[in-house]
Amino acid sequence: MEYRRLGRSGVRLSSIGLGSWLTFGNKVDQERTTACVRRAFELGIVFFDTADVYNRGEGELALGQALDGLTRSDYVLATKCFWPMSDNPNNRGLSRKHIIESCEQSLRRLRTDYLDLYQCHRYDEDTPLDETLRALDDLVTQGKILYAGISEWKAEEIKAAVDYADAHGLDRIVSSQPQYNMIWRRIERDVIPVCEEAGIGQVVWSPLAQGVLTGKYKPGEPLPPESRGADEELGGWVQSYLQDSVLQAVQRLLPIAEGLGMTLAQMALAWVLRQPNVTSAIVGVTRLEQLEENVKAADKSLPPDALSAIDAALGNVIRY
Repeated sequence: MEYRRLGRSGVRLSSIGLGSWLTFGNKVDQERTTACVRRAFELGIVFFDTADVYNRGEGELALGQALDGLTRSDYVLATKCFWPMSDNPNNRGLSRKHIIESCEQSLRRLRTDYLDLYQCHRYDEDTPLDETLRALDDLVTQGKILYAGISEWKAEEIKAAVDYADAHGLDRIVSSQPQYNMIWRRIERDVIPVCEEAGIGQVVWSPLAQGVLTGKYKPGEPLPPESRGADEELGGWVQSYLQDSVLQAVQRLLPIAEGLGMTLAQMALAWVLRQPNVTSAIVGVTRLEQLEENVKAADKSLPPDALSAIDAALGNVIRY
């Protein structure tokens, strides 16, 4: 396993992180969740990511139970707040009230006294930025969170947060959690340049494009019955990737991966990790076999000719 500094902060994360969106506390039972988390730790994964909104707290509860018993200082634990957790009008967003209360609730569900990384799950247009940043800074001062980050913020929103923190002596955000993979490259245009200048590292989600970059979805064929795409509850998240043009392009990637001695999933993860501003690629797994395969991408690298071949194979399905 490779360990990378999170931006210019001092903390190091495993280059492969384990997430819990749509898996732990949802479609994966507690026994399997604990087995996956413990095996991930054995394989060198020390970065575990979740969010309060994942199945309305069930994701945090399941991860907290799975981590219980491990030495707390041996892993980096991240969660997020923003999305509604109830019908209460204050139980959402990035107000001081919601941030402070959500943090306390996440600490209880995750069975811990502090969070290594606490992330704003989206930007809140309805709350002044200074209120959000000062609430996060207070949590750092109290020792309830060690670092603060954001998820899916625009470049100009990230820059405004950095500039405000610098001007008022507040702790800076250290991480950005965007969607990023071979097909979805939108952060390359402006988010990564802003983050590189500010010393913010990326901890990216959906590096396998909701499983499409494993090659299991075939153009013109029925969706695999046990896949996320075929799931009535969860399938909506993968629909944007299930166009025939995308699936055909993914099939063109297979011989490139085979020529490198990798699975398609490993090549997709290695592609994400080739980006210097990416600290960790967060994967979601339902089986130990997936975890074992994904972890092997941590020490893989892609030569320039492979990167060119990948671009040519994907062609106009790449989304900038």
